[in-house]
Amino acid sequence: MAYLLFKTIISAVIIVAVSEVSKRSSLLGAILASLPLVSYLGIIWLYIDTESKTQVAQLSRDVFWMVIPSLSFFIVLPVLLKTELNFYLSLAISTAIMVAVYFTMIFILQRFGVNI
Repeated sequence: MAYLLFKTIISAVIIVAVSEVSKRSSLLGAILASLPLVSYLGIIWLYIDTESKTQVAQLSRDVFWMVIPSLSFFIVLPVLLKTELNFYLSLAISTAIMVAVYFTMIFILQRFGVNI
């Protein structure tokens, strides 16, 4: 239980740090947010929990492939916001597009024999 609480606190601290740093500097906030901290922590937690290098390698490979579709969110959101569309609607549309791109990426990878 203490370990789960520790993981939760560390994760929350990172999210708050990104939010607070972004208030002062969008560039520094973007740099912090773009670091693969979630992946890094997830890899560490997975290894501590399983001690499986195979599972860590698989997660790392899968994260690589899934970063590509996640970029669609960061392309679409600012475009929608510049059109004066409501923030929450822009967020929802960007998320829906990102999810569609995820499924498309998985489909394409499977067609090329890459199993995710």
